[in-house]
Amino acid sequence: MRFGYTFPAIRGVQANREYFTSMCPLRLIPKIFLFDEDEAELSPELRAQRTLNRGRVPDMADYLLRNRDNYVFSALTASIDGDVQFESLGEDGHESLVGLLRVPMDSKFIINDGQHRRAAIEEALRQQPDLGDESIAVVFFLDPGLQRCQQMFADLNRHGIRPSKSLGVLYDHRDDMAKLVRLTVLKSKFLKDLVEMERSNLSPRSRKLFTLSALYHATDELLKNIKLNDQEEAAERAIEFWEAVAAHMPEWKFVKKRQMSSGEVRKDFIHSHGIAIHSLGRVGNALMRRYPKNWKAKLKGLDDIDWSRSNSKVWEGRAMIGGRVSKAQQNLILTSNLIKHYLNLELTPEEERLERAFQGASDERASSSGN
Repeated sequence: MRFGYTFPAIRGVQANREYFTSMCPLRLIPKIFLFDEDEAELSPELRAQRTLNRGRVPDMADYLLRNRDNYVFSALTASIDGDVQFESLGEDGHESLVGLLRVPMDSKFIINDGQHRRAAIEEALRQQPDLGDESIAVVFFLDPGLQRCQQMFADLNRHGIRPSKSLGVLYDHRDDMAKLVRLTVLKSKFLKDLVEMERSNLSPRSRKLFTLSALYHATDELLKNIKLNDQEEAAERAIEFWEAVAAHMPEWKFVKKRQMSSGEVRKDFIHSHGIAIHSLGRVGNALMRRYPKNWKAKLKGLDDIDWSRSNSKVWEGRAMIGGRVSKAQQNLILTSNLIKHYLNLELTPEEERLERAFQGASDERASSSGN
């Protein structure tokens, strides 16, 4: 008697090769798709799988566990090296495409796409074993040999494009901040026509001034640790802040009135770039906590900032590196420091430390150039 696995399956053909689609109980996934620790130690050219990034697994498992009623895991793609047999329900028509896929127990399964999903399922099952009754789609290819496995991995990932951060925010209905930012844009008369909702990079010809992803990070920073009753109130506060800031940014208003193009503003000024929006949100948070009743009046200091990119003496090393806008955390803090200076806000110890280091490096560069 020959022992093995039996999968209900649908047969298809790609590039003159048979493949099979089936549904596997989650409890079976860690048992048949084993991660070979010995293979992970091999050099890359001798592996059929990429090494597992274990740092990704807890977040994926947590996503699955926290969303038991509406999680989505896409199909795994796997290769089978073994004497596989397909028994169709019939010989003609659709019946010839549906049947049972019989795989000997000694066959080797290799995941071509979905290694981290497999690991996340294994971790989730340890915490909630009843998940094992649910299922996931698996696409099986018959694949003897390492070279074909490696080529399949390359082909499956060749055209994969990660969605933009803005599109992720637009379509994410689990994240409360994503919901809040969408509501903010929808309800703000000023922001509504100026925010790019899908792309995270603006082309020179785009009529939009900000990206949804930049506004997301900035608003998240703005409302951090600020007590508000509900999402509606939070959105109203965000709208109030961004429209108050806009009152001190004449170029923003020019774009809104079609008196300047957004491309011109982004080319010539710092204040519409993600680093500046994020910094304004960070400073706004400090402003609201320091002056909860009259924070809006304190924004008048923004009028004194020269936001021109040509003002390299101010922005180089803060918001720009080598003339290019930088989004690094260090640059975010240094840009926030400058805005705080104009709004007469105290720096935190971390901000003071970074500011001293920046000023010291600036003085050293000035001294070197003088010599």
